Amino acid sequence: MIHIFDGAMGTMLQAGGLKPGACPELMNIEHPDVVKSIHKAYVEAGATIVETNTFGASRLKLDHYGLADRTRELNTAAVKLAKEAVLDRAKVAGSMGPTGRFIEPLGDLDFETAYATFREQAEALAEGGADYLIIETCIDIQEMRAALLAAKDATDLPVICQLSYSEDGRTVTGTDPQSAAVTLDAMGADIIGVNCSLGPEQLVPIVQKLHDSCTKPISVQPNAGMPILENGTTVFPMHPDDFGYWAPKLVEAGASYIGGCCGTTPAHIRAMAEAVRGMDEPAPNDGPRMLALTSRSRTVCIDKSLPTRLIGERINPTGRKKLAAEIKSGSLLSVKKEAVNQVKAGANLLDVNMGVGGIDQTAAMKQAVTEIAQLTDAPLVIDTGDAASLEAGLRAYPGRALINSVTAEDYRIETYLPLAKKYGAAILCLPITEDGVPKTAEARLRAVRTIIEKAKEQGLRDGDFLLDALVMTVSADVNACNEVLKTLQGYRREFGYPATMGLSNISFGLPARPLINSTFFAMCLAAGLDAPIMNPYDEAMQNALAASSALLGKDPNGLAFSRHDWSGYGTHNGAVTKTVKKNDASAPQDTLGRIKQAVIEGEKDVVAELVDQAIQEKHEPNEITEKALTAAMTDIGEDFGAGRMFLPQVLLSAETMRTAFDRLKERFPAAAGPSKGTVVIATVKGDVHDLGKNITGALLANSGYQLVDLGKDVDADTIVRTAIEKQADIVGLCALMTTTMTQIDTVIAKLHEAGSHAKVIVGGAALTQEYADEAGADAYAPDGVKAVKLADALTGHAC
Repeated sequence: MIHIFDGAMGTMLQAGGLKPGACPELMNIEHPDVVKSIHKAYVEAGATIVETNTFGASRLKLDHYGLADRTRELNTAAVKLAKEAVLDRAKVAGSMGPTGRFIEPLGDLDFETAYATFREQAEALAEGGADYLIIETCIDIQEMRAALLAAKDATDLPVICQLSYSEDGRTVTGTDPQSAAVTLDAMGADIIGVNCSLGPEQLVPIVQKLHDSCTKPISVQPNAGMPILENGTTVFPMHPDDFGYWAPKLVEAGASYIGGCCGTTPAHIRAMAEAVRGMDEPAPNDGPRMLALTSRSRTVCIDKSLPTRLIGERINPTGRKKLAAEIKSGSLLSVKKEAVNQVKAGANLLDVNMGVGGIDQTAAMKQAVTEIAQLTDAPLVIDTGDAASLEAGLRAYPGRALINSVTAEDYRIETYLPLAKKYGAAILCLPITEDGVPKTAEARLRAVRTIIEKAKEQGLRDGDFLLDALVMTVSADVNACNEVLKTLQGYRREFGYPATMGLSNISFGLPARPLINSTFFAMCLAAGLDAPIMNPYDEAMQNALAASSALLGKDPNGLAFSRHDWSGYGTHNGAVTKTVKKNDASAPQDTLGRIKQAVIEGEKDVVAELVDQAIQEKHEPNEITEKALTAAMTDIGEDFGAGRMFLPQVLLSAETMRTAFDRLKERFPAAAGPSKGTVVIATVKGDVHDLGKNITGALLANSGYQLVDLGKDVDADTIVRTAIEKQADIVGLCALMTTTMTQIDTVIAKLHEAGSHAKVIVGGAALTQEYADEAGADAYAPDGVKAVKLADALTGHAC
């Protein structure tokens, strides 16, 4: 049987008397009959699960209405109303919506504050008697992680996790369905899905990808198409019959739970329920689980059937005095450079170790993980011997990390495995026991077998393990190489899980170490090594990998090998030689080019120094602005539009550019000149959503505009008065809710009446280009990056 959710709540509340700008959740207390009648209507239409009227009933959201102290009351009342309305005809899902703020470093919301907010609401919904918790309409995987952790810690109820995706198939912050499914499945979400933003046709491929990427049931709640304006009223155009037409296709794509979101009514749900009546639930994706690790925007799978994955080892202060000293001083400049450069050199994952004596390693790990995760899309390996540091890193990481490492020692088993289960991390199994390092392959297999057995007792599954073969030095142990090879072969034969190890230890104490290492590397690849931990800058190792991949069939027909740059190779007396290239030809050598690159890569720590250097070289402020800073944002806009860069990186780049602008103004107050112009920005009256507005405002401010942010739920007269007083060049208007879109028309009309010459840019999830044209806006911005480009064009600052 297919499970049927209900449809939209907000529009029906308004039909029942909810005033624009009023708190929808207060209806649970002041107009309970209206709320109950909506639940009844959906159950009569065929819904088997109804959602409580608590989408915005978290403390952070209720604070806007002065109702934060009534959080528990409003949530428990909502569940009881739903229970009374449905009796035994349907289950009740406690709805938990987003906070409306980004978690650091993308925004100003602390992870622990978000966690506490969601936990309070989850506890209240459970106390009221909810059958499920549904966390929905999230656009940031880190906020979803905070909510899921809170829900799991607070209750034993099944938890449904639904993100919202844009037309490019990613969330606003860049998460794709595969990465979301892998991350949430590992963390213990019971049902994984998608809601809002798009219509059913656009969500079919997203449902398919979710189903193929995890083992959990899939849910989907589309909008009734995209909103349009008819006779001054916002409507969703999809007819119930058309909505029902897509229901079987969503089931065929893998959805077991289906329903509606914005614009859907009991008629839409009735059509959907009738269309899937008699259909069986899709079979779960219960095929072999592959080890998959994720960042916010990318999934990396490790398996014998796939190309070898490189784990970059360079973010480790062991034996590196300069790096250790920097970390101890509180600077992560070299750490972040190593992260970016290792990925450029071919690392697929990054090992992160903050093991420096005399520092707060827990704080250092949290900071390093947070900053590296914003800089690169490579999944992280959290490398620490301290459980507190491990948890700090796992909690801060917006993806699925690998723990390096879990041994067969009691301390690691007892402390690390519960953390792996709680945070959905995979584990690197290192065959060390209470008796030390096993010398033989047989003993190493026994140690790993113990780790895997204990891990499965904690709830870990196939696909959660990476096995380390443990390399010793051949100069001290004549059998070191052979035992590693036998261990790799044993892992593949007995467990079938992928294998890893560090390589360089094999040659310690010997001459010609690069030759030993690269030869050993090739032997290990043939024996079953899947993910070496290595220095990705090492050309000899990279070349051994390229050749081995071709010979072992991981590079079919040697295609990638043939495309490799072998121009430095030649022969001398019959021997192959190689000229090692020391410099990256693609790296800019001039200072303006380096400033541009620093902005693109978000190097806040170095850009001010580069600006100083450019000034010393007699570059004029306007030249620095145009050829470095503005040029960087042009490239960033193109990369963002093409899906090569995502919001976290864009925000970091914008902050970096702001740092450069500030240094220019500091050095040349007059020459730096005025700002590009004044922008007054606001979310319109009746709309309390301001996340998109805040992103756009930050990008505009960091791009050189003077920003006047009026906030959310702002009436037309205030916007117009401020635009006149501030002599605004641009007025930016945001509306997320379909019911508040028409306020944009009102503001534009009043701006014209007041004689304002400001250009108007509009945006928001509910808006379209067609609506913007009808409303008389000068431009429509689907995202913040586009808003900056439009503002530049409208004010004459476009390149």
